[in-house]
Amino acid sequence: MKDLAIQFGFNLRKKRKELGMSQDKLALLAEIDRSYGGRIERGEVNITLEKAYQLAEVLECDVRELLP
Repeated sequence: MKDLAIQFGFNLRKKRKELGMSQDKLALLAEIDRSYGGRIERGEVNITLEKAYQLAEVLECDVRELLP
């Protein structure tokens, strides 16, 4: 299960950087704490499907791009 969180976080970080978006801006737009966003990117937390879709919406991508 941990591997899924790590891969999701890797994909999230990659997509965010492709867009030139800071962690701060992603956190603000996704209505999450910046430190929580960092923990998601490092695969330290399991997030809900709702949060996964919310992050995909902020990054203007299909949620499948973020999934392993």
